[in-house]
Amino acid sequence: MTVGSGADHDVVVVGGGNAGISLAARLLRRGVRDVAVVEPRERHHYRPLLSYVGAGLAPMSSVERPTRSLVPDGCTLVPDRVTAVDPGGPDAPAAVRTAGGRRLRARTLVLCPGLEEDWDATPGLAAAYADGWAASTFVGESATRVWPALRDLETGRLLFSVPPEPAPCAPTALKPLLMACDHWRRRGVLQRLDLTLVLPYDAALGVAGPDRHLEDAFASYGVRVVRGARVERLADRSVTVTSPGGTEVADDLAFAHVVPHYRAPRWITDAGLAGDTAAGLVDVDPGTMRHRHHPAVWALGDVADLRTRPSGGALRRQVAVLADLLTDRLTDRLTGSPVADDGPRYDGYTVMPITLDRRRLMLVEIDRDGRPAPTVPFPDLARPRRSTWLVDRYGLPQVYFRRILRGRV
Repeated sequence: MTVGSGADHDVVVVGGGNAGISLAARLLRRGVRDVAVVEPRERHHYRPLLSYVGAGLAPMSSVERPTRSLVPDGCTLVPDRVTAVDPGGPDAPAAVRTAGGRRLRARTLVLCPGLEEDWDATPGLAAAYADGWAASTFVGESATRVWPALRDLETGRLLFSVPPEPAPCAPTALKPLLMACDHWRRRGVLQRLDLTLVLPYDAALGVAGPDRHLEDAFASYGVRVVRGARVERLADRSVTVTSPGGTEVADDLAFAHVVPHYRAPRWITDAGLAGDTAAGLVDVDPGTMRHRHHPAVWALGDVADLRTRPSGGALRRQVAVLADLLTDRLTDRLTGSPVADDGPRYDGYTVMPITLDRRRLMLVEIDRDGRPAPTVPFPDLARPRRSTWLVDRYGLPQVYFRRILRGRV
């Protein structure tokens, strides 16, 4: 592995998360020789484990790895932050400009930088995080504060929120709440806690069977659910929530697990690559992940407008399809050619792993239209199971670091 100095590349991948590193690894394994990944962060997070950090069931050391150690051999790592994109044209390659002054030109440009926290969308949220009475497992640097804040509570009011789409697998914001409720029940203090959950939609998942399991859990734990709601502002240990029923203020809170809203990096809109989404997602064909108007630009992951819920499981499908499409074009240097009608397409598959307690998890697999899309006929993974919890907590992290990021799964 070498550090890039601004040279041209066959493929420039913006983002060194799950999508970027696993795609680079797959391309290199398939014979694409010149791949660069632009990633400013020195530490790489396996995001699904952050929920378990927030439940006291995983150390932060299990979540993090040095980014440099995960970039595949033969890939150029550019440790810098993208500030602008030129999507190119018929006679000019695509290019990115970085904060450090580099200009990287690419025959093929793949955008997967992930989403950014939109702190301005919720006034007072950043200050509440800084003051320590709010945090979430979605924000890596605050995840370690969640369990100490919840663990020893015996009385008090708490509020949890699920962010609206787009967000990195938004329904997993339920996991810290439900695992904490199980902990409080085991300690015999659950009934003395006042718990409120703010849902952006009427149902937690929008999938009938799993939603019934979640509704039973909310009722069993005594969680009051505010539906179709939005956290408007935070101030002085109070949270203002609006919903179809009006506005209410939850005050004197012991703790608030409020997840920020998310949006795409501003340079995507500045480059004319965003579609009509308020969050500025990259305007791509949902099946091929190619930009609708700029043939050298592709996008996948949370930042792409793929008309499905983002998740790590969705990324595995996306990476497999995109690696096939790009390999065909890169080996023939036909990056501007149309995508064949009979070529591989991403079908919108995604998966939501949701815990019901500290021992059971349901794996909810759906297609782009929200219909169940199980990968195996038996057993029913959407039913809460101990075995699925063990796989999510212990098995998948090993698969992620040892196989997914190496382009083998």
